[in-house]
Amino acid sequence: MSITMSQTIDRPSTTDDPRTGDRATHTPGGHRGTPRLLTGSDVGLADHLATHGALFIPAGNDMGWSTQIWEAVSASGIRGRGGAGFPSALKWNAVRQGRRQPMVVVNAMEGEPASRKDRTLLAHAPHLMLDGAEVAAAVVGACEVVVCVAHDNPVAAASVERAVIERESSGLARFRISVLRPPGRYVSGEESALVAWLDHQRALPQLRLDKSVPLQVSRRPVVLHNAETLAQIALIARHGPEWFRRQGTPEAPGSTLVTVGGAVRSPGVFEVELGTPVIDILHGAGLDAELSGLLLGGYGGAWLHPSKVATPFSPGPLTEAGATLGVGIIIALPVGVCGLAETARIARYMAGESAGQCGPCVYGLPDLATDLERLSAGRADGQILDRIRNRAAAIEGRGACRHPDGVVRLVRSALAVFVDDAKAHANRRPCPGHAGHSLMTFPDTTEAASWAS
Repeated sequence: MSITMSQTIDRPSTTDDPRTGDRATHTPGGHRGTPRLLTGSDVGLADHLATHGALFIPAGNDMGWSTQIWEAVSASGIRGRGGAGFPSALKWNAVRQGRRQPMVVVNAMEGEPASRKDRTLLAHAPHLMLDGAEVAAAVVGACEVVVCVAHDNPVAAASVERAVIERESSGLARFRISVLRPPGRYVSGEESALVAWLDHQRALPQLRLDKSVPLQVSRRPVVLHNAETLAQIALIARHGPEWFRRQGTPEAPGSTLVTVGGAVRSPGVFEVELGTPVIDILHGAGLDAELSGLLLGGYGGAWLHPSKVATPFSPGPLTEAGATLGVGIIIALPVGVCGLAETARIARYMAGESAGQCGPCVYGLPDLATDLERLSAGRADGQILDRIRNRAAAIEGRGACRHPDGVVRLVRSALAVFVDDAKAHANRRPCPGHAGHSLMTFPDTTEAASWAS
């Protein structure tokens, strides 16, 4: 396995979007591993049709076609690319037989600061995502598609809006498609928070005891997919499950988009086969430093020890290695940059990004961040490590959503991967890099007071 093919690692071909500066990496076609999502010439409708061809979607309620597509998506084994990894076909079952007409919601919020994959996809291939959304709408019997792009991402929203206008003017739009701009905060993209906002409530995650029950907007069931998931579904509808499974592994078929940053010469968004060793992805991005750790999955993800860089980029192997696939992020931390300080910065950011509706976030995360800041600065007392572990145990599993659990996972992985540094810092001997500049990206959060409105 590699980044599409070994040729990509040696000679990556890149496309820089002039509007965003985002870099999408892909390879020429003609072999196994050919890029599927990032072709480099798929922005306008004419280019999209020239690249992928037309996609048949029946005008009416065609149960034979719907069943065929559902079976194809199910057989493909595709799981959601938004972080949870839920089997995509199962989402459709919950609403296909319902009495109320559902709506399809595209989650392109990308509240994870380290991720660029959704905005890159929407800038390079908006029609592919819209194809997938219309396929989903036709299968479940919806009449409306709502694309949600965060209010602080105007470029991606404009790209989708142009694509919708193109489809409408060409007569190819089969459903009513609208682009909405929810508040761009970390937890606003959590599915229940996003649906709450669509239902004219505050964008707060909801406590859901039974997640098999569909979320609703105005009593209508919602089918919600990540933008990349729908782009993949559009390809499965065209080419079938066997074609989709030619890439990836039997347990994790297909390709996926990965945002790579940190100690690499060419940071950006890469399309890779699932199962590609992490080290190959890093070499494809131009790894240029000895590593002290790798952040996998984003700010709610986990640190991976450098000795495990050969781990396949796939859910099962990463979980066994103590990391997570998450939303497809790899940040390479070079030797000399303090992993504990980076973890403290992330924890402080995550504490500020909580919904503020339950104790683990309101009290637990700020206290955890404070302890990590003291540890990273070498201002710790003799009980600091035990206190951090105890706080993490008190927070885990007690929130209304998984936001605090993600922070706990990150903190625990930091204490394990940077164990020697943690001991030294706890003994008031911080590493030289603890006061250095951060490799992480943190957005401006000055609109905190109105984020959920």
